Amino acid sequence: MVDLDKAILGRIEKGGHKFEVFLDPEKAYAYLEGTKKDLNNILVVEEVFKDARKGDRASPQALKEAFGTEDIIEILKIILEKGEVQLTTEQRKKMLEKRTKQVLALIAKEAIDVRTNAPVPLQRLELALEKSKVHIDPFKPAESQVEDVLKALKRELPIKMEHVKIAVKVPAEYAMKAYPTLKGYHMLKEEWSSNGDLLAMVEIPAGLQGELFDKLGKVTHGELQTKILR
Repeated sequence: MVDLDKAILGRIEKGGHKFEVFLDPEKAYAYLEGTKKDLNNILVVEEVFKDARKGDRASPQALKEAFGTEDIIEILKIILEKGEVQLTTEQRKKMLEKRTKQVLALIAKEAIDVRTNAPVPLQRLELALEKSKVHIDPFKPAESQVEDVLKALKRELPIKMEHVKIAVKVPAEYAMKAYPTLKGYHMLKEEWSSNGDLLAMVEIPAGLQGELFDKLGKVTHGELQTKILR
């Protein structure tokens, strides 16, 4: 276990009271970035404090009122997920980079250029994000930040989020190989012709068109027909 002098603080304010805990910096970071799934050994001291540096413990009554429990593991989970964690500068930088990539990846799946109806490359989204100066919170889930980031990106790029329907015809020779690929997306219709050809319709985020076409092209050696249905 990490020495107390190397521990970092986790803080939260609830019900007008401040609560603090001592955390192992590496294990707390691993939990926040998602590589550590449990809460074991994150606490350096199994106590909740009003002022950790002074050793001023929070009363059981205050914990019960604020958290609805005195269970320190439940309280730790709330502090990690809803409070503030005093990560190192390098850790915060890594978390921010990771969360930024996650947010942009979600947008890239559905973003298209309104002028061309073509998917927007991730690199263009990265450049637009840099220009927009929008704030991404490394501690909030990527999904909850997409809407605000998209608004900022629209000031720099003519983009919109959209799903498309794509009709696909695969020759009988490759139909069984292509079928699992199509099933991996939202398949709206499937039909097998008398000669074994596979006719299907899938609905996908607009930004995934290239991915779908690449996968189908590999298993069919380019021997297929596709049509985008708006």
